[in-house]
Amino acid sequence: MSRLIAATVTVVVAAGLAVAAALGVVALLEATPEQPNSPLITYEQAGQGD
Repeated sequence: MSRLIAATVTVVVAAGLAVAAALGVVALLEATPEQPNSPLITYEQAGQGD
């Protein structure tokens, strides 16, 4: 019976750590600032450079 309790506790702790890690990753991703969505290279349209 003690092995069953130990296995159950291990599974619960592992699941809790997995959830905490997932929430931590999401929090870190949301904490990073938004990057500007501007192109690094722009091309002239045909007929505009004349």
